[in-house]
Amino acid sequence: MTIPSTIRGIEHVGITVPDLDKATRFFEQAFDAEILYELMVGPVGGDWLEAAVGVPPGTELMHIRMMRLANGPNLELFVYRSEEQRPPVLPSDFGLQHFAICVDDIDAVAARIQEAGGTLLAGPLDLPGGDAGPGNRFMYTRTPWGSTIELVTFKSPLAYEVSTTKRRWRPV
Repeated sequence: MTIPSTIRGIEHVGITVPDLDKATRFFEQAFDAEILYELMVGPVGGDWLEAAVGVPPGTELMHIRMMRLANGPNLELFVYRSEEQRPPVLPSDFGLQHFAICVDDIDAVAARIQEAGGTLLAGPLDLPGGDAGPGNRFMYTRTPWGSTIELVTFKSPLAYEVSTTKRRWRPV
């Protein structure tokens, strides 16, 4: 007997940040994110943290804050202290390397990111391949601490939709 799948979608994205208040202001200014609650205030460390999360020995978890985006996954901001911290990954590195936020006006949101201290990469550019369609565009950006966020806007059906009845999930 198999149990039916109850997978609903991504509930939150966890992001380790160097300064919780600055990161919070960035997400508030750039994306109208709002603080929901403080999940934990540390410092907390030890064997349980190392075993449960897989961090290096001696790492301390200092703070967790949950934020809400209008439509899509929540943002869970973490502050860790560790002698082995590395800079954020680039899209060419292994592992989770970016998340995308669906927006109506990509130019306006890009301007907000820049005003909030983020960096804009090339674009906005037309989405290629299966995502192509008139007005469908994307742009990669970076937070003030270097994490990558992609902006996407879909103004028309996606090119892949003509060849299948399957559809990507998108916020309404």
